[in-house]
Amino acid sequence: MQNNSLDSTQICAVSDGRAGNDRQALALAAALTGGAPPRVVRLRPRLPWRLLSPRRLAGAAHAFGPEFAALLATPPAVVVGCGRQAALATRLLRERGAKAVQILDPRIDPAHWDVVVVPEHDRLRGANVVSVLGSLHPIDDAWLARARAAFPDFERLPRPRTAVLLGGRTRHARFDRMGFEVLASKLEVALARDGGSVLLTTSRRTPKELRDVLAHRYDDTPGTVWRGEKDGPNPYAGLLGWADRIVCSPDSVNMITEACATRAPVFVFDPDRVRGRPRRFLEALRACGRIRAMDGALDSFEVEPLRESARAAAMVAERLGLPPVATEAGREGGQSSPQSS
Repeated sequence: MQNNSLDSTQICAVSDGRAGNDRQALALAAALTGGAPPRVVRLRPRLPWRLLSPRRLAGAAHAFGPEFAALLATPPAVVVGCGRQAALATRLLRERGAKAVQILDPRIDPAHWDVVVVPEHDRLRGANVVSVLGSLHPIDDAWLARARAAFPDFERLPRPRTAVLLGGRTRHARFDRMGFEVLASKLEVALARDGGSVLLTTSRRTPKELRDVLAHRYDDTPGTVWRGEKDGPNPYAGLLGWADRIVCSPDSVNMITEACATRAPVFVFDPDRVRGRPRRFLEALRACGRIRAMDGALDSFEVEPLRESARAAAMVAERLGLPPVATEAGREGGQSSPQSS
């Protein structure tokens, strides 16, 4: 049911087109409208602003191409941006009268925006700063129901359905072929005991060497392996929708956050080797019981979905004086989960 949230024509989401930034900006903007898709403007950053954002230089109105220049001429009531490039864009739109919401630490004084939304592990705090656990995303029970409907064949796979989400190496976490071999050996223990199926997907960061290893690794195991566009549409949403349990490599805050938005137990491979801010994120998830370190058993445990987008939107709406944001229960009318259906 739609409530009296902000009209979607009054809000715009901006980002640099990177998938993670796009997803967070769209998720928060849509939550502010009660689920209606907002206007989207993808920035085309130019030099020198591309290097110096969000610092303001003369001529910044020309920093992001003609579509953004048009947006500056007729600014929306509210703009939501994510990432360093978007931080300059939202800052400029605020100067033209828009209420500006910036996602992720802009690395300069947050007072340049009306609200700044950051993950707790970034440790930025301030009078206009809202902190969330992990990243923002659109996943709730209605999203998961649509995902199951889009991939109905997964329902016929034997249970437990183990979703495996693989990333790659980052400066805070190393995950490569050697790491995968250890993960795979632990997974084999669980499959030998429980049977079931494997639904595996890679990400843009997964190295080619590992993708090659996966070509026939699970040919004798029920399920699916997606290594890239040559394998057809990415089944990521279906994996989340149908999973009875989820295994994640440790490198991606976004990926782990979205896994934790389901009602499935989440097991993270080798979390103790992660460093820096992502390590604090994983420690917070372990402390609240939402994830466990991957072992060979993958024993089920009770979980509460981690869904911070609606909470963040409610706090943003309150601070900006916008209409209240619809709750998930109000939008969905008690949609059941795959584990309870």
